[in-house]
Amino acid sequence: MKRFLITVLLYVLSIGYLFSQIPNGYYDGTTDLTGDALKDKLHDIIKGHKTYPYSSSSTDTWDILKESDRDPANSNNVILFYTGWSKNGPKEYDNNNGWNREHVWAKSHGDFGTSQGPGTDCHHLRPSDISVNSKRDSRWFDEGGTLYTDPDGATTCYYNDSKYTWEPRDEVKGDVARIIFYMSTRYEGGDGYPDLEVIDYFPADNHTSEPVHALLSTLLKWHNEDPVSDLEKNRNNVVYSYQNNRNPYIDHPEFAQKIWGNPTGISIESSKGEMIYPNPAHDFVYINTTYKSTKYLYSLTGEMILQTEDNSIDIRDLSPGIYFLKTITENSNDSFTYRLVKN
Repeated sequence: MKRFLITVLLYVLSIGYLFSQIPNGYYDGTTDLTGDALKDKLHDIIKGHKTYPYSSSSTDTWDILKESDRDPANSNNVILFYTGWSKNGPKEYDNNNGWNREHVWAKSHGDFGTSQGPGTDCHHLRPSDISVNSKRDSRWFDEGGTLYTDPDGATTCYYNDSKYTWEPRDEVKGDVARIIFYMSTRYEGGDGYPDLEVIDYFPADNHTSEPVHALLSTLLKWHNEDPVSDLEKNRNNVVYSYQNNRNPYIDHPEFAQKIWGNPTGISIESSKGEMIYPNPAHDFVYINTTYKSTKYLYSLTGEMILQTEDNSIDIRDLSPGIYFLKTITENSNDSFTYRLVKN
């Protein structure tokens, strides 16, 4: 009997191991691509997934989350995303006594609600404490603010009312980033869905219904600081088993940098005291230097936008986002590259 149980256990483990692998050929065609070309290719790979209703007597998002976010220490419970608390899964909402489903990409930013598609995509739906979820509301993601103490207990999340931001616990910061990257890649304006874009500035209207989410530079930082965990990989596999699409940034974390760049850019501290300001900027960027130099402005994809010897650069016609400013001094040929944010 003991030998039989060991055999069964090894079989189950082997099945789990096989299932955990990325399907052969899933990311074919992505080699050597960067920027928008890579993002477009990933969109083509993960679009057209199978959708499920938000709530239904048949399989719905409740059912998927109870499997994808199951507590490894208690199979009857789910882990709540922002707090790490374990909650009874089958109870679901339970008249405000259970848990609810958090749209990590706030559903108001794109106005997609809970309709099938982005509103029920389980790659960004996570179990949440009801009152913590309410406090997060539709806040942007960034660092800093006031430590949030919930009526249900202490958390390690922070909120900022002036910037209207939310900082989750350290253990899921990378998860948040990869979710936002997924949503911005999956939803590109086709199939009747909104074109979701991750941005590196805060919109003037914190409650805008525009299909944008901030803050890109912080999310890239979190993506690097909080690597993909085994639990995150397992969750990707479970959602894939239902939706038949994957989160590419869990399978290939390097895709994020290839598309959006490095959170600190490739900035080099100038030994000659050269400085650019302001950064972020909206209208003009100024280079404070005593040396004559040529300036080159590049897009994230490496396209040169302008070349000038002036120490002021007009960026009013540029779209908001991340750019790279390279300066080359005339005599010493010293080269310095800065990450520039247009807001």
